[in-house]
Amino acid sequence: MAPTPKSHFHLHNHPDNLHLRWSRAIPPVLTVPSGAEVTLELPDGGGNQITRENAAAGTALSSFDLGRADPGLGPIYVEGAEPGDVLRVDFLAIEPLEDFGWTAVFPGFGILSEEDEFSSSSIGHGTLKIIDLGRPGREDWVADRGYIVFKTTRAAKVEEGGEGGKKKQAEEEIRIPYSPFLGLVGVAPAEGEHGMIPPLETGGNIDTRWTGVGSSLFLPVKVPGALLSLGDGHAAQGDGEVCGTAVETRMRATVRVTVEKGKGWVKSPWVLTARRGNDTTAAVAKGVDGGQEFMCLGVDSDIRTATKKAVYGVVDWLEAEKGLERTEAYMLVSLVGHLRMCEVVDMPNYAIGCALPLDIFVSLPSEE
Repeated sequence: MAPTPKSHFHLHNHPDNLHLRWSRAIPPVLTVPSGAEVTLELPDGGGNQITRENAAAGTALSSFDLGRADPGLGPIYVEGAEPGDVLRVDFLAIEPLEDFGWTAVFPGFGILSEEDEFSSSSIGHGTLKIIDLGRPGREDWVADRGYIVFKTTRAAKVEEGGEGGKKKQAEEEIRIPYSPFLGLVGVAPAEGEHGMIPPLETGGNIDTRWTGVGSSLFLPVKVPGALLSLGDGHAAQGDGEVCGTAVETRMRATVRVTVEKGKGWVKSPWVLTARRGNDTTAAVAKGVDGGQEFMCLGVDSDIRTATKKAVYGVVDWLEAEKGLERTEAYMLVSLVGHLRMCEVVDMPNYAIGCALPLDIFVSLPSEE
């Protein structure tokens, strides 16, 4: 009897498994079959340069090397992947490996970096905030309690009587929903060498918060084996990542990688969002897709062009997969589509999403 092919692989955070550029010339560190699951131990988006110790000492940002930021763990060669195919990456599990994360404002980085109060002359080497994530088995473990405490503040509250009522100071916590995802997921470009920070049409540092557990990412394959790399774990982030960082932390993630054929409309990253947990049963009963959205990312150095690419991507999908005329498809996107500024700080490129809710497509009973 032939041995059962291996279907689960592990890739560890080791210098030999990391790279700091996108290129098809980088040899793969792991080869897996289509359909395999891979568990990865990932460095944070700063390349693990920031620790509790150097943060406490006040040296974390003064010694930070931006050239080591956003390392990719990989590449992973996926058997059967050829140029023109699509690599589907299903996110099965994502969990912090450390009891802290961090967020920072770096000089010259972020949407407000040119404003005086956030310029290098005002913030020097930058501003760093360490954020506690707790540990498994404790009450403060972020994955169990479901939120991150950003800060405890004292705020004025009106007790009674509206504007004329008594005011008192009360403590309140600023709680950020825990929503882990990987900011960096991409395949090798067809040619050239590219930096790690700007997103590309082959993925990379797309920093799109909709790629959490239960979601899927579809990437256009440009080279044999696809050469997939991942990294940049985030415990939480808003659309746009406007200050330039999320809650950056080291992560353990498990993904499934599958080669798919015949999807020529995938010219840039696509995201199939996770089902909303409370909607799943009802959605299946109704023949719809549980609050899921299908989102095309347009990537370009011009924000308007990036937006056009995202909209065009959805129009192409509606024509190819749903049989709509292109003018009808354009109308439908205008009526129910959602534009999202997924990533606006990783210059020179923007990543703009155009998302279509899948619950608009309702299966009708077949005629007998």
